[in-house]
Amino acid sequence: MNLFDSRAWRRASQSLVLMLGLAACTTTKKQPTGPAANAAATTDILLLGSNHLAQLYKADNPNSDVLTPRRQAELSTLLDGLQRYRPDGILVEVLPEDQPRIDSLYQLYRQGKLDLNTMPGGRNEVYQLGFALGKRLGLPRIHCANAPGGTSQSILNRGKNIELYEQATARWREQYVAPLDRELLDGKSTMSQYMQTLNKPAIVQQLHTLVYNVPARVTNGTLKPDPMVDSAFINPRYVGAEFISVLYNRDLKVYSNIVTTQLDTHQNRQLLIIGLRHIGSLKGIFREDPAYRLVEAAPYLGRH
Repeated sequence: MNLFDSRAWRRASQSLVLMLGLAACTTTKKQPTGPAANAAATTDILLLGSNHLAQLYKADNPNSDVLTPRRQAELSTLLDGLQRYRPDGILVEVLPEDQPRIDSLYQLYRQGKLDLNTMPGGRNEVYQLGFALGKRLGLPRIHCANAPGGTSQSILNRGKNIELYEQATARWREQYVAPLDRELLDGKSTMSQYMQTLNKPAIVQQLHTLVYNVPARVTNGTLKPDPMVDSAFINPRYVGAEFISVLYNRDLKVYSNIVTTQLDTHQNRQLLIIGLRHIGSLKGIFREDPAYRLVEAAPYLGRH
């Protein structure tokens, strides 16, 4: 090897070492640490849509009563499936301001000192699903994740093209809600079957379209007074879009409550139990959050 080749080789070697060193420094700087590292970890979340079980109850129809021995056995089967998901955090549709009350009731429930059969509102899914599953799993707390905002789809009740929204609402009730509820109230379906059908993607999408797409076609109208909606900020020209924004704003706050709960508790597998109307919207939000992975409910709802 001549002198020129030797010097060239040394210079090339030194350049390579320098480049590798810079690359190592760059790689090291890109690694997240502290809170950034925690935020980068993926959290699983299962969004379970539920009807409000207490509202299903009809005093003259035992099939509507989740407190009967038959429905309690069916709920136990439903919980068997959800337990397989192994959530380390359960969140329910209750305002965070009510967390102390929920904490107190849950501790009594864990100790066997709370009788849901005699408790006002004991049929609610917060207790029948959230409390019951939390106790099974030995979780110390059930977390409140609801947010204030528009609660009724009927507050959009006048404006140009309102008939499109009214017709879509009627179709939803006739084609989906009525048959599903009838099966349950006639005693032909179990609680697992009811929840499984309720959470089918096609049904979730139908309700999402009804609430978050169709109303945009309604203009030049007003919203029915609602104590949870500040009508002073509603533009009548875009009343349908304003209606959608009210509901979506609430979903964003629910999302915020969920993710901040995760940051505070470091939960890895969250389960949210909430009204079906929110599921499509929240799925869209979480689908765009790289810190989360959506888990489908169907495999955990059983076949019974």
